[in-house]
Amino acid sequence: MKRIGLTGDEAIAYAAKQCDVDVVSAYPITPQTIIVEKYSEYVANGEVDTEFINVESEHSALSACIGASLTGARVFTATASQGLALMHELLYIASSLRCPIVMGIANRSLSAPLNIHGDHSDMMGSRDCGWIQIFAENAQEAYDWTIQAFRLSEDPEVLLPSSVNIDGFIISHSMEGVEVLEDEAVRAFLPPRSGACAVDPRRPSTIGPVALPDYYFEFKRQQAEVMKRVPVALERVCREFNRISGRRYGKFQSYGMDGARTAIICMGSAAGTARHVAKALRGKGERVGVVKLWLYRPFPVDELVRELEGLRSVVVMDRAISFGAPFGPLCSDLIGTIHGKLPKLKVLNAIYGLGGRDITEKDVEGLYREGLRMAEAKAPMVRVKYVGVRE
Repeated sequence: MKRIGLTGDEAIAYAAKQCDVDVVSAYPITPQTIIVEKYSEYVANGEVDTEFINVESEHSALSACIGASLTGARVFTATASQGLALMHELLYIASSLRCPIVMGIANRSLSAPLNIHGDHSDMMGSRDCGWIQIFAENAQEAYDWTIQAFRLSEDPEVLLPSSVNIDGFIISHSMEGVEVLEDEAVRAFLPPRSGACAVDPRRPSTIGPVALPDYYFEFKRQQAEVMKRVPVALERVCREFNRISGRRYGKFQSYGMDGARTAIICMGSAAGTARHVAKALRGKGERVGVVKLWLYRPFPVDELVRELEGLRSVVVMDRAISFGAPFGPLCSDLIGTIHGKLPKLKVLNAIYGLGGRDITEKDVEGLYREGLRMAEAKAPMVRVKYVGVRE
């Protein structure tokens, strides 16, 4: 391996280059644009043998990706924010047609008002679209997860599209040292895609037919069953990636959970801040921990229940609002997960960082302190708190 300086966007593009992608179709949008700009440079310089399709919108970009994937090609794209929203219709089609597309997403707020900075509103608006959804903390994880996502999506037992999410600007535009694998190692880990159910004019087939009430439900149930195969396939992929990289991945990563009374659950770049604060507090004798989710869909229900056993309270950090719902999207999933299994666990839902607003060490320490107070409270509590917002 060698260590080079890459932003999060560049790390995803570099990983896609090493994955021998056949087709890229994309449309630029801040803060994702660097991903496809960098990949277009690889194409122009002859570094990859990829068909790069320029289109007039993100809707068309994913449409082209679906068509290419159905021919058996390895396909990649990237987007953010309004671009992902414009793709919304096609997200469901890609997953239901079992297209193992990989998409890099530089998560960004949704208008209005217009804001180009990072939060998770875009992906949370499409969280039930049937895609595997992975959240990276930094550029290194963005690189590693992009390579693993191709292997996972193309697993014959899975054949589902994947999104690799990075926080807009915080990760997408921040440079750090990234340890990259040799091209040969990636090729050995990710052999050429074998096209399952590929469209072939010599063997006519029907793709995406009309399914009326007597059949449609069965298709959706099959999709739900396929999602259940993802965790096992992911563990297999992560074990093999660990052998070639020395880096260990899985459904989530924990810190300081032994003997913890409260813990923060979060996704993306905030995990580093939470871990830093937890380390400082543990040095003062406070029993606090962190659970950083990598895999958001499918949600790791059973594993999280086991990880949270023994806690008295948990702080769930949501970088998005689920308007009209009692909690943010991640917290809603967590409450559904622990219902009937950890009835005494108290939950604080912290809504933070919308529109790219910073989450500070002081903010995180305050959440830990509140979580510790909840842990000592007599009555069960579930609360929502807006962090750093002007009232």
